[in-house]
Amino acid sequence: MSAVTNASGSGSPDARCSSAGCSATGRTIPPPPTVLMDGEALADFLAVAAAEYQLITPEAPLPCFALLLGSAEATTYHVRRVAFGRNARTSDPAALREFRETIVPKFGPAYENEHRGWWMDSHDLLRASREAEALGMDLLGSIHMHPDWHRLGPPSERGQTLSERPTPMDRHLFGRTGWPLNIICYLERRDGEFYHALGAWAPPPQHPAEGSQGAECPEVDLRIRTSSLMKA
Repeated sequence: MSAVTNASGSGSPDARCSSAGCSATGRTIPPPPTVLMDGEALADFLAVAAAEYQLITPEAPLPCFALLLGSAEATTYHVRRVAFGRNARTSDPAALREFRETIVPKFGPAYENEHRGWWMDSHDLLRASREAEALGMDLLGSIHMHPDWHRLGPPSERGQTLSERPTPMDRHLFGRTGWPLNIICYLERRDGEFYHALGAWAPPPQHPAEGSQGAECPEVDLRIRTSSLMKA
């Protein structure tokens, strides 16, 4: 259920991430800042994620993916809005090549399923980047959904319990894109009600090309703005 963007196959992921979160290869990376996320931005993502969730079948593990727009400062990333785009997973030649030559051999035949994974349309990625620039914001990273696949998936895959923690595929992609912020939203439904959990992650300390594909992603402190609940 991991998300993929065309930055992962661009060959120049540093061009796609906020300058505030990028560092030269081999340079010591300081502890990641705290993430502050506006409740409205999260609500916008959850509304789309819940709609996609209801369309998931054992044969179609539909993804949900969005870009994070906001501001980057020395000690905080402030996520102010999300930007959606089209999935070019089955139409972009670079996406088809990346899945065929890298992702499927590395992570298994489950990723041959064209419904698994997200590859942001390059035009929509550019549009979101320009939108952020026009608003005086940065393109901070991405957010994607992990559903309760151990309930929704086919019997052969129900031993895989997803959560808000990154999978090996996520770690690979977070390293490839180089975006400083990667949020995972775990979404499940119990007795007709939706529940979610969030995790925020920095990319692995070293680039995967240096042989550290299995490196863990540092967890980033995440705070959701609750001003609407605290007004007098």
